[in-house]
Amino acid sequence: MPSNKMIVAITGASGAIYGAVLLAELLRRPVEVHLVVSDYGRKVMAHELGFTGPMLPFLESEFELVPHESSLLKEYSADNLFAPPASGSFRHAGMVIAPCSMKTLAAIAAGFADNLVVRAADVCLKEKRPLILLPRETPLSPIHLENMLKVARAGAVLHPPVPAFYHRPESVRDIVNATIGRVLDHLGISHDLAAEWSGD
Repeated sequence: MPSNKMIVAITGASGAIYGAVLLAELLRRPVEVHLVVSDYGRKVMAHELGFTGPMLPFLESEFELVPHESSLLKEYSADNLFAPPASGSFRHAGMVIAPCSMKTLAAIAAGFADNLVVRAADVCLKEKRPLILLPRETPLSPIHLENMLKVARAGAVLHPPVPAFYHRPESVRDIVNATIGRVLDHLGISHDLAAEWSGD
């Protein structure tokens, strides 16, 4: 990675576990994670994962995180547009929104950067930095699809958390790990969450 800094955002769509597992995996490495959780993202985390905060102790107790000694977690409010990720001068290795709500997707597609999640994503696009979105909705309307096409054409990677079964998952966590492993692949981060397909 050109930088050890990563931006992670969690928004108000089902699938909060994807964001939590991604955070835990990054913090097991010497990575400086800049985290933004939307208000509804926190509500979904509370409902789906029993999250009450603060984030680091939660990840340690619920996701067996043992942070790397050189890792760092910095959290920002979604309404803090003075935070470093809001600026193009803030150098980082990429941003992942996991999960990405349709509201957030629409705002990114329209360039309507009224909160830190969307502003940081907008900066990634204009600065040509990696932006990976895990959109969570089904079925998809033409509006959803058009918004996905807009952000893809602008440079984002659309990575819907669609489960794969060739690795024969035995649990929900196996399915989540496979998706987050592919996200880490896109970021150039080695992992052992899912085996590379060998053709056997």
